[in-house]
Amino acid sequence: MSTTTRISQWVRTSVKGLKPYASARDEFSDTSRPMVLLDANESPFETGVNRYPDPQQRALKTLLAGQLGVSEAQMLLGNGSDEVLDLLFRAFCEPYRDTVITLPPTFGMFKVLAGVNAVGHIEIPLDHNFQPDVKAVLDASGPNTRILFLCSPNNPTGNLMHPDRIRELVEGFSGLVVVDEAYVQFSASQELVADLKRYDNLVLIRTFSKAFGLAGIRLGLCMANPEVIRYLNRIKMPYNVNELTQQRALQVLSDPERVDRDVALLQAERQRLQEALRGLTLVQHIFPSEANFLLIRVDDATRRYTELLEAGIVARNRSSELQCENTLRITIGTPEENDRLLEALTQLDKTHLL
Repeated sequence: MSTTTRISQWVRTSVKGLKPYASARDEFSDTSRPMVLLDANESPFETGVNRYPDPQQRALKTLLAGQLGVSEAQMLLGNGSDEVLDLLFRAFCEPYRDTVITLPPTFGMFKVLAGVNAVGHIEIPLDHNFQPDVKAVLDASGPNTRILFLCSPNNPTGNLMHPDRIRELVEGFSGLVVVDEAYVQFSASQELVADLKRYDNLVLIRTFSKAFGLAGIRLGLCMANPEVIRYLNRIKMPYNVNELTQQRALQVLSDPERVDRDVALLQAERQRLQEALRGLTLVQHIFPSEANFLLIRVDDATRRYTELLEAGIVARNRSSELQCENTLRITIGTPEENDRLLEALTQLDKTHLL
């Protein structure tokens, strides 16, 4: 079966026959020479943002293609990763019929989007090492199971999913396997990008919110087979990524050394925090992390969360998540912020020992 035929079998019927809206900037996008633009009913008065943004974010994709080693046809940019994930639901899942699989503990938006889109939701828990149970996942999938969602590095646990297990799932699952790689820049392994050439059903999601320090501009990236991208482009909003977002992303991407320095510093701080936290009696376990956060098990998560708030520090209580009882998720901050955290926890630990 050809790639096109296989992917088209998973697409919603309404999307298959949909003719996408063609905006003015879709019909004319030649910026190689000055033109009088009288086609889009824009204001002619220059403000820096009086013109509609490029609906296909061509300059941004060109820069990303060179840095990531993928083609522009394999990329879709969205208003945050949440929009990209929602587009996957709307393109490939028929409401009230199809299902998706998630692997808790995991990113909570997967479940929310399933509910919003009236799509069935099957949960197959990660094993005790927070790794996928490949057999259980494949056994749970059926003819109408359209998407499998997982995170690597995982949120909220921080661990990297074993690449061989991910490949087993991609090869055995009869639908799209979507890997959310929001924290991948903090990991020692970024090898799944190369697998896009090998697997037509592999979809990778990345964000500009973490390593790039651009959470406020809301920009997400989808990398997939060009056929998958074409279907997503049919249903995305015409100008889903605004001009200011595109400009700021181009600015940051043009300085990769700065991003590398930030990532290296956070990795070093992650290691420093791990070593310091091991000396505290109220910390019972530190989970291995390949992300920009640590998940720690403490004696009483609700109490310690409240005490940290009183000390002016906001952590995240993840105790309600599967296998995460009495845990706090702590983002790696600046060295000064991390010093303040350690000082507060050390004081709490002394009280704990009394």
